Amino acid sequence: MGAAAKHDDGESADAVLLAAAAAGDERAFADLVRRYERRFYAVARRMLGDDGEAEDAVQTALLQIHRHAPAYRPQWSGSTWLYRILTNVCIDLWRKRRRRDGLADAPELRAAGPRDAERIDVDRALAKLPAEARAILLLCYVEELSYREVARVRGVTVNTVKTQLARAKRALRRHLSEVNR
Repeated sequence: MGAAAKHDDGESADAVLLAAAAAGDERAFADLVRRYERRFYAVARRMLGDDGEAEDAVQTALLQIHRHAPAYRPQWSGSTWLYRILTNVCIDLWRKRRRRDGLADAPELRAAGPRDAERIDVDRALAKLPAEARAILLLCYVEELSYREVARVRGVTVNTVKTQLARAKRALRRHLSEVNR
């Protein structure tokens, strides 16, 4: 079975679970949570740069998914709908933090255990990206979504995804080269 077939199977399973959750099936929702909780945390942690905020974002996203499951339509990709909710929650939290703290840049990241300097440099570089660019970069490279899927998740065009991705990669390279001088 090829990668595309596996992806399609996962998509159809997501759609079935979402439809069941929309009908009030708590087991289906619990299956969705098990299926996405770790992936959501990884994306939220990278977007927000903080373990506690990432946990809050995942819980908020899961609550919104539960609450808004009846709004899901089977013609939409299940994962696209789920990631859209998560990334919107993360971007909202990031913006609130910036307003609250009055910071132009994201705060320094706390180390979440033993990590090497290269990983910390990448996390710091990610933290300096605008939230939308960070979301697109992570969805493309961490979650390995196609440009079309990322465009649907974020509600933008494929060209916007490509532009944001190119800008994000340039900014990451620039930051990493400054750190290594």
